[in-house]
Amino acid sequence: MNVKFNQLSNAIRFLSIDAVQKANSGHPGMPMGMADVATTLFKYHLRFNPKNPAWINRDRFVLSAGHGSMLLYSLLYLTGYKSISISDIKNFRQLNSICAGHPEYKKNSGIETTTGPLGQGLGNAVGMAIAEEILRKKFGSSLINNKTYVIASDGDLMEGISHEAMSLAGHLKLKNLIVFFDNNKISIDGSTSLSVSDNYKKRFEGYGWNYLEINGHNEKLISKAISKASKANKPTLISCKTVIGFGSPNKSGKASSHGSPLGEEEISLVRKKLKWKSKPFEIPRDILNTWREIGEKGIKLEEKWSKILEKKSNNIISALKETYIESNLKDLENLIKREKTKYFESKPSMATRQCSSAAIESITSILPQLIGGSADLSGSNNTKTNNSKVINSRNFDGNYIHYGVREHGMAAIMNGLALYSGIIPYGGTFLIFSDYCKPSIRLAALMGLKVIYIFSHDSIGLGEDGPTHQPIEQLNGLRAIPNLNVFRPADINETLECWEIALKNKNTPSAIALSRQKLPYINPTFSENNKCEKGAYVVKMKSHSSKVTLVASGSEVELALNVFDELERNNIESKVVSMPCQELFDKQSNEFKKDILDENSLVVTIEAGDISSWKKYVGAKGVSLGIERFGESAPYKKIYEHLNLSVEKIVTTIQARLRK
Repeated sequence: MNVKFNQLSNAIRFLSIDAVQKANSGHPGMPMGMADVATTLFKYHLRFNPKNPAWINRDRFVLSAGHGSMLLYSLLYLTGYKSISISDIKNFRQLNSICAGHPEYKKNSGIETTTGPLGQGLGNAVGMAIAEEILRKKFGSSLINNKTYVIASDGDLMEGISHEAMSLAGHLKLKNLIVFFDNNKISIDGSTSLSVSDNYKKRFEGYGWNYLEINGHNEKLISKAISKASKANKPTLISCKTVIGFGSPNKSGKASSHGSPLGEEEISLVRKKLKWKSKPFEIPRDILNTWREIGEKGIKLEEKWSKILEKKSNNIISALKETYIESNLKDLENLIKREKTKYFESKPSMATRQCSSAAIESITSILPQLIGGSADLSGSNNTKTNNSKVINSRNFDGNYIHYGVREHGMAAIMNGLALYSGIIPYGGTFLIFSDYCKPSIRLAALMGLKVIYIFSHDSIGLGEDGPTHQPIEQLNGLRAIPNLNVFRPADINETLECWEIALKNKNTPSAIALSRQKLPYINPTFSENNKCEKGAYVVKMKSHSSKVTLVASGSEVELALNVFDELERNNIESKVVSMPCQELFDKQSNEFKKDILDENSLVVTIEAGDISSWKKYVGAKGVSLGIERFGESAPYKKIYEHLNLSVEKIVTTIQARLRK
C-alpha cells in the first residue's frame, strides 16, 4: 500500500494527542501544527541514522519549542531510534520516562539538547552550526558538511536570547543553519497580537538572514523552501504559517490547544476529521514501516561517509577520532606539571585573570578542541592569548569567538559547541554578569556538559567601578546550581590546577572566578599532585593543635595568611586552608573533612561576598566573615577596610570569639 504524506504526518499528531491525553498534561497544539513541516524535513532532507545517533556528520535537529516535546519523541520512535519505545511514549511525563515534559538531552538518544526555557535551543543551534564550520574547515567538506535545523515558536523569538543568538549567526553567515518558525500566532495567553507586532521579515533581514514565508501544511512548498535554504550563503528563517492544533474541529487555531489535553470527546472528533481509525498509541503497520524506511536511509548515508573517511590519510582519521570523537586529553597532566614547576621557581605576583590567561595559552598549544571567546571583554577577562586565532564569517580556521555584548547568547552557544562533538568551549565575562548567563549555565549542568565559564573581576577587589559591577551574591548563586563546579583560585598554581580539573571532568561544567587585582604566590612547597582536586588543602600551619582554622578562597587567601601572621604575633596558633572549590570538598570523606576543618579549633571562613554557602563549615562556635550588603566605589583596599575585611578587624573578631 502506498502511504500518503498526510498519513505520515497524522502518525505524529495522534501519538502526540494520545500521549498528552494519557498524561493529562502537555502541549498537543504545536506537534499537531508542525507535523507536516517535521515530516517533510525527515522524509526528504534530514541526514540522520537511528542506528548510530552519534554519527558526527549527522544533521542536528533541535526542538527549541521544547513544550512540543511529543513531536520529537514521535519522530524518534517512528524512525526507529532504540532510545524510545511505544511504552516510553505511553509513559509521557511520568517518573523515569525518557519522554519527559520537555526534551532532556541524553547522549546517543536522538535528543540533541535540553530545551524548554524558550530561546535556549536557538542559542544551542548557533553553537552547533559554528562547530560544524570549524570542523569542516579543519577536515574538509567531504567529511563534515551537516546542517542544523531548528523548530522555533513565537515564544522563542520573543525571548531576548533569540536576538543575541540570531544576530551573531547572521554576522557569522552560518549558512548551515535553518530555522523553521512555527508562525501560528498563538501563545499561552491567547493571540500573539496581545504582546507582539514585530515585522519578522525586516527583523531577520536586518540580522543578515534569508527570510522565506510558506504555508506550513503544504508538503511541496515546505520541501522547496528547505532546498532553497540549503543552497543559501547565510542562515535562513522559514516562516511557516501553521494552524495550532491542526485537525481539531473546536480547538484548532486557539490557545486552548496550546498547553492542555484536548479531551476524549475532542480527540474523537479529530480522529473522525483526519480519518484516523486506529486506537490510541496504535500506528498502522504500513505507516510505521514507511517511517522506519525513512530512518533506514541514514544507514546508507553513513556507510557512504565512512568510505570517504577510510580514503583519508591516517593523520586526518586519527585527528578526527581521537581529538573530536574521543576528546583526547592524555598530554594535559604533563603540561600542567611543567607549568607549575616553572611558576614555582619564579613565584610571580599575578591577578588570577592573568594566571588563567597563562594557563589558556599553554593548554591551547596541545588541545585544538578548545574554543574560547568573550562577551566583549577579551582584554579584561584575559581570555584571548597569543595562541588565539579569531573566527569570522570568512574563515572558521580559528579557536576564538568574539561574542559581542551577548552574555546569555554566548552561554547558550557554548552549550551548542559542547554538544556537537569533542569541542570544549570556554567563554568569559565579569562575574557580575554571570546573572545574564545563568539560565544557560543551569542547563549545561543539567545536561552534564564540559563547558568552562571564565568570570573575572570576582569581588569588591574590582574597586572603583562600584557596586553595580561588584559581585556579592553571584558566587553563592552559582554554588547553588547542582552539578556545577565553582572554582576560585588564589594564585597561578591553583589556577593551573583548577583548569586541569575542569578539563578532565567529563560530565560537569566549571565556573572559574578570577581576581582583577594582583595576588601573591601562596604555596610554600612544590607538589606535582593537584592540591585543588579535593576542593581544599592546608596552605600554612605550625602545629596540629591550632586554636584557629582560617578558611578562604581566591583573593582572601592572602588576607587569611596575613591574619595568620598577626595571630602568631598575638600568641594564637592558627592554620590557613585554601578552599578553591566547595563542591569538590563536599564530596570528600568525613575523615578528610575533619582533618582540614579541625572541629576542635575555631573555624573562620573569609570571602569577600555573601556568606551563606560558608556557614555549613564553621559549626556552632565558628564564624563566617564576608559581605551582606552591596559594595562601594573606591580603591579596592579602602573598600575591604570599610567593609570590615581587614587584618585588624578580623583578628579582633577572632579574639572576641576565643574569649567566649
